[in-house]
Amino acid sequence: LAYRRQQLLQLARLAQENAEVIMTSLKADLGRHRLEAALPEVGPIVASALLSAAKLEEWTKPEKPEVEEWRSSWDTTIYKAPKGVVVNITPWNYPWVISLLPLAGAIAAGCTCLIKPSEHSPNCSQLMADLFPRYLDPNAYAVVQGAAPETTHLLTLKWDHIFYTGSTAIGRIVATAAAKHITPLTLELGGKSSVVVDGDNTDLEIAAKRILWGKQQNAGQVCVAPDHVYVPRKHQDALVAAFKKAYETFWPHAKGALDPAAEISHMVNETHYNRIRGLLRDTNGNVAVGGSAGDNLRIEPTIVKDVDLLDPLMEQEIFGPVIPIVPVDDIESAITHIQAGPIPLVLYIFTNSDETKEKFVHRTQSGQLILNDTFAQLGVYEIPFGGQGDSGYGAYFGKHSFDAFTQRRGSINVPLAAEPYMGLRYPPYSEEAFQALTAQAQMKIPDA
Repeated sequence: LAYRRQQLLQLARLAQENAEVIMTSLKADLGRHRLEAALPEVGPIVASALLSAAKLEEWTKPEKPEVEEWRSSWDTTIYKAPKGVVVNITPWNYPWVISLLPLAGAIAAGCTCLIKPSEHSPNCSQLMADLFPRYLDPNAYAVVQGAAPETTHLLTLKWDHIFYTGSTAIGRIVATAAAKHITPLTLELGGKSSVVVDGDNTDLEIAAKRILWGKQQNAGQVCVAPDHVYVPRKHQDALVAAFKKAYETFWPHAKGALDPAAEISHMVNETHYNRIRGLLRDTNGNVAVGGSAGDNLRIEPTIVKDVDLLDPLMEQEIFGPVIPIVPVDDIESAITHIQAGPIPLVLYIFTNSDETKEKFVHRTQSGQLILNDTFAQLGVYEIPFGGQGDSGYGAYFGKHSFDAFTQRRGSINVPLAAEPYMGLRYPPYSEEAFQALTAQAQMKIPDA
């Protein structure tokens, strides 16, 4: 534990002492403003490493579960064993926090870990590779760079756990590779995370500000970005007006969000830039706010109204700064559409109605259910972050990161003094043994 604590504190120092160069690397790769680099990336790494170091004794302490009376003399224990040698294959969109938050859990659990960052964020990847041996034990924690061939090779190796964050398509490839060695894995995937705005029971201006703020983070290139908005048809125009007001408040510059003073993030490369421009060109909806593209791979946050479910914007995860508004008859219609689609990573519901909230709690599925905000759940370590179905499985954050890399190893110690009772199980079998040892099958079942 002393070694783990020391490595966790070194991880915190890595992020804290190199905050400026980390923010510079994010600016170079993604155009991120200092605030949008420090808030979601540097701060959470420091906080998570310090939390894990402080909680080590509590998290790793063996558990003594409550047992039935007839086994009370047995020593029944659940040990927290490290899974072993693990690999974390990470994406380009949040290269630091998605690499190092799971690493904090792996260190706390007692695992060794290899990190494979994305080749699409080369400045971040190179800096990470340079910093690791300066702060962490190189025999236990390392970075390997490369592209698809290197990742493909890594997946041929036998690991004790694989942690992957990225697209659902690549997630299937990772899961197939893991199956060859029966390797447990955590899949953090994406999907079309729906937003539902209950126009009758929420403040539309606040909802629009919070949705637009969440969408413009990293130019919408984040798995928890609000992908599209369902709103009752009668409230669509009022919501569009609220989005327009929020846009003008966020970017009051001469050229709006595309003004150099706005410092919005850019698309990671020309392929993604052209993909988003193509979606805006092909949509059957009406661009109500934004819609323009600038130089340096920047696209302004855009609101498209009157979008139907067959629109190109609704075919796959957008992963860019575009918010389609899908007008529906009512909240029930929104629930029906959500139930019919793949399970999203997050559902964002804006409502002040407890009845509406309960409908989404009990009648929908998602990795997370967030009420009246977007994106901010990434700073809440007490709840698990993870998907379900098409959006992945397994979870992390805080203690959940420790749990992801921990084998809960059950143990019992049956005392030799229990032999008179235990001896009933040995042949030759008797009626007395049958009655004594099958008592559980005869337990009284209460009335419903």
